[in-house]
Amino acid sequence: MSVAIITGASRGLGLALATGLASAGWRLVLDARGAEDLAEAAWNLNAVAVPGDVTQPAHRAALVAAADRLGGADLLVNNAGILGPSPQPALADYPLDALRDVYEVNVVAPLALIQAALPGLRARRGAVVNVTSDAAVEPYPGWGGYGSAKAAVEQANRVLAAEEADVRVWWVDPGDLRTRMHQEAFPGEDISDRPLPSSVVPAFLRLVSDAPPSGRIRLADLREGVPA
Repeated sequence: MSVAIITGASRGLGLALATGLASAGWRLVLDARGAEDLAEAAWNLNAVAVPGDVTQPAHRAALVAAADRLGGADLLVNNAGILGPSPQPALADYPLDALRDVYEVNVVAPLALIQAALPGLRARRGAVVNVTSDAAVEPYPGWGGYGSAKAAVEQANRVLAAEEADVRVWWVDPGDLRTRMHQEAFPGEDISDRPLPSSVVPAFLRLVSDAPPSGRIRLADLREGVPA
């Protein structure tokens, strides 16, 4: 039975992806900072809950160890992240301490977890999914902090894909979704026109099942039937 580690899995996209994988028969190790919400999600999905902060080395080691007890991770989904200040400031006014936090959570922590999981992923010829955004490739005003962090994630993944012949590396753009983070990006605005995270789960499951070569994946393309 396949095993996945999913970060940021107590709500939003992470919970939707976890629910989809559980329905497909995967065993799951779930991470989030909110222990209560995570415990509820894990209970509903018969998963292992490991609450904590992905920026902490001991927590990352605990996630990998939990997966190893289930037989070892075949898939790592780096979904946990933070937006930064809301409303989002222009780069000219961006608080640098906040920017460091955005990079620590969105860039450094996912790479550190990949490093911890790589020995097992190589052995099982597994895969890494790093959730990205169109803000990584489009210059939206106000998105300089989050967007530049995601751009760093994408370039790091390009290099990782070139270096790791035995591991598939996908940086996955799920599109605009109705999540708490997306609402934080547009405070006071109605985002009810955005689709729910569950809408992209079939495309995500197709990605995992088809296992295309490493690269940038738009889930909208898979949803519309473009070959993986």
